Amino acid sequence: MLLAIAFIVSFFFAMNIGASGAAASMGVAYGSGAIPRKSVALLLCGIGVFLGSLGGGEVVKTIGSGIIPSSILTVKIVVIILTAAAISLFAANIMGIPLSTSEITVGSVVGVGIAYQAVYFHKLLFIVSVWIVIPIVAFSFTLAVGKWFLALKRKYPQLEQGRWQKTFMALLIVTGFFEAFSAGMNNVANAVGPLVGAGLMAVGPATILGGLFVAAGALLLGHRVLETNGKKITNFSPFEGSAISGTGAVLVIISSLFGLPVPLTQITTSAIIGIGTAKSGMSIWQKRIVVQLLKVWFVSPIFSLVISYSLVKLLLDSDVYTVIAIFSVCLATLGVISLKKTVAEEERSLHEHGGGI
Repeated sequence: MLLAIAFIVSFFFAMNIGASGAAASMGVAYGSGAIPRKSVALLLCGIGVFLGSLGGGEVVKTIGSGIIPSSILTVKIVVIILTAAAISLFAANIMGIPLSTSEITVGSVVGVGIAYQAVYFHKLLFIVSVWIVIPIVAFSFTLAVGKWFLALKRKYPQLEQGRWQKTFMALLIVTGFFEAFSAGMNNVANAVGPLVGAGLMAVGPATILGGLFVAAGALLLGHRVLETNGKKITNFSPFEGSAISGTGAVLVIISSLFGLPVPLTQITTSAIIGIGTAKSGMSIWQKRIVVQLLKVWFVSPIFSLVISYSLVKLLLDSDVYTVIAIFSVCLATLGVISLKKTVAEEERSLHEHGGGI
């Protein structure tokens, strides 16, 4: 029964990855009208995700045995890791915070490792350093490309019209497909990596099955995410959308070849801000945007880490007091954050209406 639960949670998590993350890869192409039919966009996404998953074996190995020893990965631990990741993703959706599936999975694995005092910290520190560096690379590249393209448009105003517009639309579809490919290559490991680490599946069958379920999630559950992303990105031209999708795809594929689970959400967001900065200057760097990025980067792994650690202490060690203490601290922290947010909103409201503090 426990073994069946492990597989059910794993493949359900894979479908949610497809719905929330992978489907968004074709949002730019769909929102710009390059792919007018939603079903076609989702089908291309599903195919790209599945093909990408076939090359995601290195990331599967990292999630399964590169962060903590595979010897501690029992069926119960696998269920705890996947449950913690699923709870984190569900809670994030309720709170409206777009968490990275790679970060919450790594956080869940590390939480278990801390509970057993068995974490490969050198590998973990390298992964976290990549999480910091790679969004900076994405921002810098799209900023440079955005400025170059603006200068080119001033010189050739007809650049996004007629034949060129069709060319950029085709480029947008291609880069969107490769972004879906990169999502499959990197994110499928989040769902099946713990199964491989525990010896419940071999890498090959795990990537194929995981890819099928992520693709199914994109096809069956990705309609709303695609619609939302499509509306959000309509301010970008086809070329700008291609720069965003292409940057994300290249960086994630390179990371996957080295077995590094990376946050596609942060990479894409950083690329969007790079294009936005090229167009609008530093005015795009509002405090709200920066705070949202920090929430995603820091809350994602820590939240799932706390949940997986607590589940190990509660279910395997029967250490209720430690769990109560941890959640008391977490609730107090959330309360302080909520209070600060309320005070900040009241101050903003007073200033907007000409009042003072």
